Parts: sequence; C-alpha cells; structure tokens
Amino acid sequence: QVQLVESGGGLVQAGGSLRLSCAASGRTFSGYVMGWFRQAPGKGREFVAAISWSGGYTSYTGSVKGRFTISRDTAKNTVYLQMNSLKPEDTAVYYCATRLGPITTMSSGFPSWGQGTQVTVSS
Repeated sequence: QVQLVESGGGLVQAGGSLRLSCAASGRTFSGYVMGWFRQAPGKGREFVAAISWSGGYTSYTGSVKGRFTISRDTAKNTVYLQMNSLKPEDTAVYYCATRLGPITTMSSGFPSWGQGTQVTVSS
C-alpha cells in the first residue's frame, strides 16, 4: 500500500522560502508521477507541480513558475517542493500525491494522497 508523508510546512513571511518534503513508501515508484496540490480555505484542490519519477518531465501551474521547483531523490524515495518568493496567496494545505502513468494536472487522476502540510504566508 502506497504511503505518502508530507513535512516542511509552516509560517513564513511574504518573500520567504520553504521546502516541502514528501516521503513515499509501499512500492517501487518507477513509472510513477509525483504531484503537489494545494487547497486554500473555501477553495478546491489546485494543481501546483508534478514530476515523473525518472525526473525527465516536470509541470507547473502558471502562478508558481519561476518561484517553485519540484525535484525528487530516488535513493530516498522523497519528492521535494522548493518554494521561494512566497506570497500570501500561496497560503494553503499542500498535499503530495502519486499516480502511475503520464503527468496530469487533474487531482482526480491521482489515487494516492498524503495527509497534507499547512503553509501560511503572512503579509
């Protein structure tokens, strides 16, 4: 059974940085895609970024391009989301998710999810 555990969230001032981690276990992730989504209060779950386990493909939503970087460490079975130049509108619960197959930005395409980690950006 796939297990995803996020960490690294917290409170940061606007302009600051945070690095989220997602530790994955329960299977071999070759051929899988790892994604980060976020959900702000009163809003739906939004795609943030995704990476193929091979590392050859990445995708970002427009609002985070140039500020966020997704990466993975296959030896540690861990995916990271480096978030720089954070803005108050980045405040949300951030979720890690995984799926077999090509990258998609649709949350419904990801069957396995972590519990989420809170990111709060103060102005």
